[in-house]
Amino acid sequence: MILVDKPLGWTSFDAVKKIRGAMRSVVRRRNFKVGHAGTLDPLASGLLIMAYGPFTKQLPHITGLEKVYTGTVTLGAITPSYDLETTPVPVGPWEHLDETTIRSAFAGFHGEIMQRPPIYSAKRFEGERAYWLARDEDRAHLVDMPPLKVTISKLEITAIRGADVDFEVHVSKGTYIRSLAHDVGRLLGCGAYLSALRRTAIGPYRVEVADGPLAWAQLIAPLPDREP
Repeated sequence: MILVDKPLGWTSFDAVKKIRGAMRSVVRRRNFKVGHAGTLDPLASGLLIMAYGPFTKQLPHITGLEKVYTGTVTLGAITPSYDLETTPVPVGPWEHLDETTIRSAFAGFHGEIMQRPPIYSAKRFEGERAYWLARDEDRAHLVDMPPLKVTISKLEITAIRGADVDFEVHVSKGTYIRSLAHDVGRLLGCGAYLSALRRTAIGPYRVEVADGPLAWAQLIAPLPDREP
């Protein structure tokens, strides 16, 4: 197993490709397996657990473990993707919201809740990936993602900096932090989107002991640096 700290801007596949290339240069096999547990969006950084060889069979068990994230919700606007993949659109004022009101809104998302995945996601809708439909102007308005049951075991605000609210959250498999941000904004009446996200833990595995994909690739096979 390899614990990788995925950089901001990389896809999960970018990181897998970097490690797999290093592995193949050592074992000299094109079909050498490298996989990961739990995709991270390009706009999120943090812990990505990889495995290689026979241990890839264990990845589905790791995917089901509780995950911990830190991030920032920005109040006063929404985006179609619920994060900064798309352009924020102002919704309403947030300046009148005091700390008690904001904390109360966040506290409402605890335990088992029904959550609607973002349309900009890899979830399938009527047989197609939702993000493809989201980019189709003629069909995007027809997509109505069904809500799913997820569990939020802990949600704590760590700082409030004007319109930016920093948080830490512990969630079950399948939880969309982007949807959580959107739902908080809707409850507050001012709109909100996810402006930063970092995964810090998956079950007992912590990002503090992880290395970046470039560092891992150089450790596995000391070769000239290659971009993903």
